[in-house]
Amino acid sequence: MSVSDFISLLGGVALFLFGMSIMGDALKKVAGNQLELVLYNLTSTPIKGVLLGTGVTAVIQSSSATSVMVVGFVNSGMMKVNQAIGIVLGAILGTSVTGWVLCLSNLSGGGWVALLSTSTLTALMATIGTLLRMISRKQTTRHVGEILLGFAVLMYGMTAMSGAVEPLRESAVFINAMTSFANPLLGILVGIVFTSVIQSASAAVGILQALAATGAVTFEIALPIIMGIAIGAAVPVLLSALGANVSGKRTAFVYLLIDVLGVVIWGCIFYAVNAVVHFDFMDTTMTTVSIALANTLFRLATVVALMPLIGLLEKLVCMLVPDDSESSRERQKMDRLEERFLQHPALAIEQSRQVTDAMENLLAAMALVHQYSDKGFRAVAETESTVDRYEDRLGTYLMKITGKELTARQSEEVSKYLHTISDFERISDHALNISEVAQEIHSKGMAFSEEASRELKVMEDAVSEILYLSIHAFVEGDLAAASRVEPLEEIIDGLCDELKLHHVDRLQKGVCTLSQGFVFNDLLTNFERVADHCSNIAVAMIELESDAFDTHEYLKSVKNMKSDSFARYYEEYSKKFAL
Repeated sequence: MSVSDFISLLGGVALFLFGMSIMGDALKKVAGNQLELVLYNLTSTPIKGVLLGTGVTAVIQSSSATSVMVVGFVNSGMMKVNQAIGIVLGAILGTSVTGWVLCLSNLSGGGWVALLSTSTLTALMATIGTLLRMISRKQTTRHVGEILLGFAVLMYGMTAMSGAVEPLRESAVFINAMTSFANPLLGILVGIVFTSVIQSASAAVGILQALAATGAVTFEIALPIIMGIAIGAAVPVLLSALGANVSGKRTAFVYLLIDVLGVVIWGCIFYAVNAVVHFDFMDTTMTTVSIALANTLFRLATVVALMPLIGLLEKLVCMLVPDDSESSRERQKMDRLEERFLQHPALAIEQSRQVTDAMENLLAAMALVHQYSDKGFRAVAETESTVDRYEDRLGTYLMKITGKELTARQSEEVSKYLHTISDFERISDHALNISEVAQEIHSKGMAFSEEASRELKVMEDAVSEILYLSIHAFVEGDLAAASRVEPLEEIIDGLCDELKLHHVDRLQKGVCTLSQGFVFNDLLTNFERVADHCSNIAVAMIELESDAFDTHEYLKSVKNMKSDSFARYYEEYSKKFAL
């Protein structure tokens, strides 16, 4: 094999992968979000999951893409692991469709058959695809053109690979190398490594089909490589789950588990029987069609064998990927939440769990401003997602309670809770905003001046104080603590205005840069909003006690009256948080 042939082979592989990528992306664009919706909505039974996984993967030509999509569903809590296993089984089968499409490259002859030959089909698809892509104004039609173009590039790449490996027919070195792959373990290892590198089972099978054109690939060589390709296809799915939660990681790992079990089960059975019977077809020279058939039959046998064992697969993957302490604690809290919904309409206990999360999340986010870490940032984001789920669950339950017969006091309590849970959720949103600002500070290598850092620390202390007061007031029903919140909120508002003015002075003197100014103001804005939500929580507590819930009227009366307690607390916090 000459250098030019080797370069042609690399070019063919590149075009093959590029064409597959273009075609898959365009297919997804044409389908819009329908594929995701179908996967999400129609997975009530294992058989449905397998059929849908097969169909969607056949359309987008990538089992990895389907499985990565499913990992996202499970990671977000939209789908359970046992639902995902059925789809993964279908995806493993559906990816074999590409091999049959590539069999078109073997068609030859005259008449109508010539129209389906690789060269004619590629030229036809490229021409129509280009016209649709360039002429049409409709977005969907342009995407159809991209599908055809992608198919044309894919087929051209396949032809280029087949042509590049043609000289290997006469190469004794190549034939000897291929013969060594008849060793099952070596063949499986080669398939795993090769597919892991190119990260596409369809492309790996396509390249094996191209090598079959040399006549050096027998069934004995092809089968272990096909098995290795199946295992190697799990690599991109596993990579997609690196930042996922435990359920997402389990879904990704089940892809690898299914393929490994398929190889172990059928590999052991096949080679054990062959050791006794000595199959005649082991030395049969493979073609593109026979490779596609062997690939499909192996995957079909794996799916048929493991589909009845979805429950067992779920238990096995849960053992292999155990809960970490955080996710276990999260699940336990959600389970208790469900149980106590039915027993405690006031929801005080579960509400206290949520607000604790909101408080811890904000404190963790503020810590990131001074000592950033990716792990800390992910923790804040995950907690924010948890608080969102709490709000949804609490809100849904409270709305159901309103449909029942309630006393006037109970109705008022429900309305207060509905009002307050949104404030806790918004505090957690601002925690995420602050962590994103911290991430920006870290990524851009920013550092505030000594004076700015000192002022920021005063503001953080004040926000921590008001957060503690409002949450303590809510959880413990402490009206004395609630009455301290509004004076401190006014102090924080004043601090924000004063800090912004000081920062403008530093900008004018060149002590701080404009980019630092934007980040500094973003932090102050989020701190001020947190204080506002704390004020809302305290007002809800006070008004709940007085049976007259009107936030604006209460705040107006407090500020107009300037009661002795208000003035005393205002003076106390003015000294405590003085710049």
